[in-house]
Amino acid sequence: MGGVSLFSFQCWLTYSSYKLVAISAPQPAPFQFLVPKPMCQGPPARRYVPFVRFPGDFTSGRGGCLCTLSWVADLGSLWKYSPASIYLSESTQPRAMDLLGLLKSQFLCHLVFCYVFIASGLIINTVQLFTLLLWPINKQLFRRINCRLSYCVSSQLVMLLEWWSGTECIIHTDPRAYPKYGKENAIVVLNHKFEIDFLCGWSLAERFGVLGGSKVLAKKELAYVPIIGWMWYFTEMVFCTRKWEQDRKTVSQSLLHLRDYPEKYFFLIHCEGTRFTEKKHQISMQVARAKGLPSLKYHLLPRTKGFAVTVRSLRNVVSAVYDCTLNFRNNENPTLLGVLNGKKYHADLYVRRIPLEEVPEDEDECSAWLHKLYQEKDAFQEEYYRTGTFPETPMVPPRRPWTLINWLFWASLLLYPFFRFLTNMISSGSSLTLASFVLVFFVGK
Repeated sequence: MGGVSLFSFQCWLTYSSYKLVAISAPQPAPFQFLVPKPMCQGPPARRYVPFVRFPGDFTSGRGGCLCTLSWVADLGSLWKYSPASIYLSESTQPRAMDLLGLLKSQFLCHLVFCYVFIASGLIINTVQLFTLLLWPINKQLFRRINCRLSYCVSSQLVMLLEWWSGTECIIHTDPRAYPKYGKENAIVVLNHKFEIDFLCGWSLAERFGVLGGSKVLAKKELAYVPIIGWMWYFTEMVFCTRKWEQDRKTVSQSLLHLRDYPEKYFFLIHCEGTRFTEKKHQISMQVARAKGLPSLKYHLLPRTKGFAVTVRSLRNVVSAVYDCTLNFRNNENPTLLGVLNGKKYHADLYVRRIPLEEVPEDEDECSAWLHKLYQEKDAFQEEYYRTGTFPETPMVPPRRPWTLINWLFWASLLLYPFFRFLTNMISSGSSLTLASFVLVFFVGK
């Protein structure tokens, strides 16, 4: 066994009723040993380690994970765990994809993205300010222009998710409902558990061509945030204070203004009101028990008043409610920083189209309907954790090139003067300038 430590080991394991089962492969003289369960949890191993090709598709990550053991000197202590077939492979050099992954993690790349987003965002906010002159003359033209300007900002974030990170999102839905997506106004009810779930909602809108006009029910404080908040203000986003006595009238008025909106849109609502955490979940379930409502395992108790007023205000304008339940494979916990670093995530999104006629008009009945909806969402999540998939047919809407084209346009417009400015600073030979670049370099590290 002395020579074993000069090799790296790689195995592919799948789960069958949560029991590890080895997949064998036609390799000469396989070396048998046993792999501990903890090594088969978490995201796939890095791709630049030695690898062995197994028959079949193991790249999807569905139902298992790729495990790697490097520089193992003593395998005896691992023998008591579940069996797997291990094959030896000599060390290899990093591949091109790994060099690309290294590039994506660099601070200077992140600096470029931030610069393009901030500079282009402020330019667009300025243009939006001047479009206010159109409002008293031609309100619909004002709206159409601001839809396009809004797309220039929000699509940059979707570009990071779809093109830079390469995150995959498989939609599970009824094939009969699929042709209607993007061709009608809809209220999108999305669970709020992950840091990037709003970005997945934007990606859904982008795939069906309605990102520019889509709306959200957002906190009023966000209206004062430059770029995103100001962009939302000009696109007539609906803001709330989360105090129903104040919101009842203002939210209803804002929603009524959208009845004659000229563009198709998704109206995104996180009915839970805040992102899921274990502490918030405990408090939420205490409230549910006090109100005699069924407990939820994977969601917070939905706030029903905002949903009810949205349905009432947009009835006969919005055609359906899209009940969207999001989860990620391999217990991934996606973050915005991970997306910026180019990390690829694998999302599954279950979309149910519910005609608005099926949602009760009475506020109390509508609230009861929403609670029932979240009990169903909880059951779908339970099934996902048990089987690794959602019901219905999996589909992948085509990725549109416009988000990438938009970012390349702004990058080409803004990066030339930026790099020329940096070149002039460096060529000046100022010690302060050089010290600043050294500081940026080490911060990036």
